[in-house]
Amino acid sequence: MTKALNVLITGATGDTGGFAVAQLLEKGHRVRALAHRKDDRSKKLEDLGAEVVVGDFLDFDAVRSAMEGMQRAYFCYPIIPGIIQATAYFAQAAKEVGVDGIVNMSQISARREAKSHSARNHWLAERVFDWSDVPNVAHIRPTYFAEWLLYMAPMIKQGVMQVPFSSGRHAPVAAEDQARVITEILENPAPHSGKIYPLYGPVEMTYEEISAEISRVIGKPIRFQSVSFDEFWEILGSASAYMPIAHVTRSMYGEFERKGQPRTGESYLAQHLRNVSIDHTNGVFAGTNDVIESIGGRPPTTVEAFVRANRQTFL
Repeated sequence: MTKALNVLITGATGDTGGFAVAQLLEKGHRVRALAHRKDDRSKKLEDLGAEVVVGDFLDFDAVRSAMEGMQRAYFCYPIIPGIIQATAYFAQAAKEVGVDGIVNMSQISARREAKSHSARNHWLAERVFDWSDVPNVAHIRPTYFAEWLLYMAPMIKQGVMQVPFSSGRHAPVAAEDQARVITEILENPAPHSGKIYPLYGPVEMTYEEISAEISRVIGKPIRFQSVSFDEFWEILGSASAYMPIAHVTRSMYGEFERKGQPRTGESYLAQHLRNVSIDHTNGVFAGTNDVIESIGGRPPTTVEAFVRANRQTFL
């Protein structure tokens, strides 16, 4: 058994972070979860046995305090501005306390030539970690999460999937599978130092094929409709059926604006989603590999299994 470690998990109230907290605790490690606020989600982490601390990625003192006494860390920054500054803070804090392994959540579309500001900034954040000389940093680049289907559940309940995707393919990857990779790397980071791991589910599918699979599993017709990005964004912002996604969008940007950094023109998230929808069509999100099974220890979850496990959410 691996010796118990002190591990800092950021993004702990989100999908991959939450599963990573649970898996690390189950293996006997001591977990500190950095949350943006105390709420029902952070309470669930405390109930699992995690130490929850409140802080902001863009507050260096808060990040440094959260890092105190930690040996390993998971960095997961949301799709809002500020990631390069946050990465620099995180890396510096890690160096000061002697962290010897970090898993960095990036994006499959992260690259120098990306048109999405978020995707290019994630690529730059990877380079900041590389320059920092923090030992044993590994980058993971997942394709679209299977959890996005849960965010679209309100529209699926109405028998339709309206998305700005047509012929592009990807293999939806579940957060729980990603967390197993994160956990395994955090337990033994040295073999993964400097590596970039694309993460995929088992089978590439178009969104039309995904909607058909959901329909088959839940036993209810789901009509697929490819819409323009502007139509999709309007749906998110105006239709009450899709408020869960729209609420997340407004919450993130409202919070950022309250810090005195107002956005102008198209929001950071909208600009990202518009450009990655183009990337998806152009094959940037496509691919499969054996990383989840070879590092995480079991094959990735199929769309069928994911929908079956969350069946009631779609009905």
